[in-house]
Amino acid sequence: MHVFYTVIAFLGGLAMFLYGMRVMGDGLKSSSGGAMKSALAKVTNKPWMGFLLGMLVACVIQSSTATIVITIGLVGAGFLTFHQSVGIVLGANVGTAITAQIIRLMDVSSGMDSPLYFFKANNLAPLALVIGIVLIMFVKTNSAKTAGSVACGFGILFMGLIYMSDVVGQYSDALSGLLLAFQNNYLLGFFAGVLVTGIVQSSSAVVGIIQSIASSVGVTFSAVFAVIIGVNIGDCITTYLVSRIGAKPDQRRTAVVHIVYNVFAAVLCFLMVFIGRKTGIISDELWTMPLNSGGVANIHGVFRLVPAVLLLPLTGLFEKITCAIVKEAPLEEEDKHAIEALDALDERLFNSPAIALDQVKRVVWEMSDIAAHNYDSAVRQIYEYDPKRDRRIMERETLLDSMIDQANKYIVSLSPYVTMDKDTKYQNRLIKALICYERIGDLAVNINDEVIALREAGRRFSPNGMAELRIAFDAVYEILDITNRAYKSGDTVLAGEVEPLEEVIDDLVEELNARHVYRMVNHLCDAVNGIHFQAILTNVEHISDKCSDLAVYILEGENSAIFGNEHSYVHELHHSNNAGYLQAYEDGRTRYFAELDSIPVTNIIEEVADETGNASHASE
Repeated sequence: MHVFYTVIAFLGGLAMFLYGMRVMGDGLKSSSGGAMKSALAKVTNKPWMGFLLGMLVACVIQSSTATIVITIGLVGAGFLTFHQSVGIVLGANVGTAITAQIIRLMDVSSGMDSPLYFFKANNLAPLALVIGIVLIMFVKTNSAKTAGSVACGFGILFMGLIYMSDVVGQYSDALSGLLLAFQNNYLLGFFAGVLVTGIVQSSSAVVGIIQSIASSVGVTFSAVFAVIIGVNIGDCITTYLVSRIGAKPDQRRTAVVHIVYNVFAAVLCFLMVFIGRKTGIISDELWTMPLNSGGVANIHGVFRLVPAVLLLPLTGLFEKITCAIVKEAPLEEEDKHAIEALDALDERLFNSPAIALDQVKRVVWEMSDIAAHNYDSAVRQIYEYDPKRDRRIMERETLLDSMIDQANKYIVSLSPYVTMDKDTKYQNRLIKALICYERIGDLAVNINDEVIALREAGRRFSPNGMAELRIAFDAVYEILDITNRAYKSGDTVLAGEVEPLEEVIDDLVEELNARHVYRMVNHLCDAVNGIHFQAILTNVEHISDKCSDLAVYILEGENSAIFGNEHSYVHELHHSNNAGYLQAYEDGRTRYFAELDSIPVTNIIEEVADETGNASHASE
């Protein structure tokens, strides 16, 4: 049973580690990360700058594993590319060697009187958690909450790492014996270093064990050099295993390039020792000389620093090898089109602002399709839930976020070149359209979130409730289709059909909410289901509002008087006697309300067996 509880404890630490990485990554992703992303890009675009950054971070937090895991999180959050992460990985390998030097100076532990004591993981982790929870609970700004999430994720990540190390630490005597058992067999010594480090999850801890052995019973260079090389390989195992769970291809590549580099470094270290013995640089006296804690630290440092410096110019080769190992996931057709549109945002077009703005319009076109697809997927989830579709919804949402981010950055860089009034208005319309389609994507995700919440509560809507929602959904399908076709063609006549339909959808939502209130008052509706019903209707109405905004922006292209007076234009249109507008509104209202009238207002709450066989409430 002891082994069972040890395994559970270890898995609990791993769960904290993974969750901390997710929380930290989500916090970074939700932040206004433009400045941070730009700063990181400037630092890491050159491999040697990334190398110095990785070395510095690993020195401070005394863990190459944690540094690389944080880097993987930044890659996943979009703050770093795989290319930019390679230099950081190489630097982190060198920076972690500082821990062995600290152990050497502090005799295995950093005393509380040392300034370095502050940077120990078991001090940083609780401090990060305290700072995070204070920011989340007591500071009322969004930026503080985001920073608090990042800090809490950082703290949880380290607490998980500490917890795993503590669990494995119970077997330190056995691990020490394993390290010494193969001291006269270099190959077995190498694999012992790989195995023990893979289990302990920390190269610094294993080197610390070797240093402790050196201080107490003594070791020789010939006995430990192969073990230390193996430690460097074993250090990759945690990073690789963590990166395999729910990670994107570029995140997995960041972990794999860590392994690829360390394999090259291990071969180089063995060659250094072999050449050193053959040439006499490593003399017999040095080969058999007993080493103290400092000697072990120096060997570890040399085996980390020299390969990194020699192999830094080969980062491009490591990237190619890694990309061959971890192939890009097959792209959806809409993703390919989106990437092609983003690739067309070429700064060399800035001297022709109108052409450059047309490239942004191409991005908007792609966003219109992606947002419409996400709305369709969210609606289909209500009637036929599919976990794969749920994942695709989130992938599209991430793609939309990336597209608006890159397009906005392009527009800002283009702004100094836009001097003509018509181009300025065109630019403003594009910015507004980008925001609208990104917001439509958000609203589709909101609808999907309501579906997920219903499923997790074991609930579903009644057939009448589903039928009522279907009418509203169909109206939004129509208005999205008209809006997207009008935007792509610039057809102002088609754009003019949007506003009367938007008013019909407002009436539909108002009627459906009135029916909902009637059922609530007469106890014919489950209250919790009703909340989700109303939330979905709210998102439906907001999607139609965004379509209305987009139609007005299309009309601005032909009627400059609308520019800057959009709200007044819509208000006057609603209260005008425009025959075409009134006829379109009346036709749409008659069509959709005829369908609604065929559905009874009253609803009987019924028990419906869910997929697990348990009874669940089914009402609107």
